[in-house]
Amino acid sequence: MNIAVTQCPACATRFNVSEAQLEARDGLVRCGRCETVFNAAEHLLPDEPSPQLSLPIDEAPAADADAGNGDLPLPADSDVRSQHFIPPQTGEAVSGAGPAPLADLEETPLTLAQQVQFYDVDPEQESSPPAARHRAAAWLLGLLLLLLLIAQAAYFFRSELALRLPALKPVLVQVCELLSCTIELPHDADLLSIDSSELEADAKQPNAFTLHVLLHNHAAHAQALPSLELTLTDTQDQVIARRIFHPADYLPGLAEKIDALAAKRELALALHLETAELRPTGYRLLLFYPAQP
Repeated sequence: MNIAVTQCPACATRFNVSEAQLEARDGLVRCGRCETVFNAAEHLLPDEPSPQLSLPIDEAPAADADAGNGDLPLPADSDVRSQHFIPPQTGEAVSGAGPAPLADLEETPLTLAQQVQFYDVDPEQESSPPAARHRAAAWLLGLLLLLLLIAQAAYFFRSELALRLPALKPVLVQVCELLSCTIELPHDADLLSIDSSELEADAKQPNAFTLHVLLHNHAAHAQALPSLELTLTDTQDQVIARRIFHPADYLPGLAEKIDALAAKRELALALHLETAELRPTGYRLLLFYPAQP
């Protein structure tokens, strides 16, 4: 049986290994000194004498030297193991031997067989706990990123969520109070129209006019009140004045109470104007939503 010498890459301890031991676990061994698992086949040493393997072996004592101590000579077929003797484990009984004095007991150095242990666990099983922890950490990180993405989407589309999920609106309102944000009503000018409008002169005041407007919300949901842009023109259809009316202007005192145009509803407005000496002969009216900040 061929014996080779391998060396632990961590603590540089050398061990004897045989070809059968190398083939048993694909060369994987565990160092008995530092418990490092390594491939013995990859750390074989060249054929050279090893300090641990070149231990001197004491010669058997001469027969005449034993004559004076009173001990009986060992029989010829006695199994004497001097070099590779492994002391019994704690608690084992040794037959035929009395208790040795404590003063004569010395610490027996570990043999090569005790210093090296062959690794019986599959390397894939050994690496599975770290891999499982890495997978769990990756899943946790992915879950946190998903929750963050959902929270970010809910913040930017809070108004649409409150519109399409009315049951969720109270929760969104409470969260917005904590974040100092607001849930605004939809602003879709394409679903609003001016069904009728009329600029009526005041008979008692020559420079006073009243603008009658009928707004109609065609959407299936409530919408925010729009702003109105009034443009006055002369006989040549040239612009002589322009003014913008916000909800607080055409609903004075009611803008805080009436902040929305209900679904499929109409809203009649009457705007009183003083044109001084402009003498308008025509007008144009446009509804819009101001750009959001």
